[in-house]
Amino acid sequence: MPLLAAVLASALAGCASTPPPTGELSAARQAVMRADDADADQYAPQDLNAARSALSAAQAAMSQGKDEDARRLSLTASAEADLAYARSREAVVRAEFDQRQGEIAELRRRLQEGGR
Repeated sequence: MPLLAAVLASALAGCASTPPPTGELSAARQAVMRADDADADQYAPQDLNAARSALSAAQAAMSQGKDEDARRLSLTASAEADLAYARSREAVVRAEFDQRQGEIAELRRRLQEGGR
């Protein structure tokens, strides 16, 4: 019976200690860089700032050994950065779409004038 208790205690201790969230932190950094590269500063500044803030807090938590806080904040930073990226891409695509619509309207106008 004492052996069983020792095995269970050992197994529970192994479950309680999770590795530091280095992967999550790295993914958050990459997500923020991707949003930066997509001009999120211009098109989604609030989302990008939230991502940067969460990333900074995650890095601070990691350096203080607060792994669960670092993990949670890293995931938050990734999500905010992904949102900033998506909104930035949407704005760029919308602007391109609007430009093409204007070009089409201009071509139609020219065709109608030429037909008279």
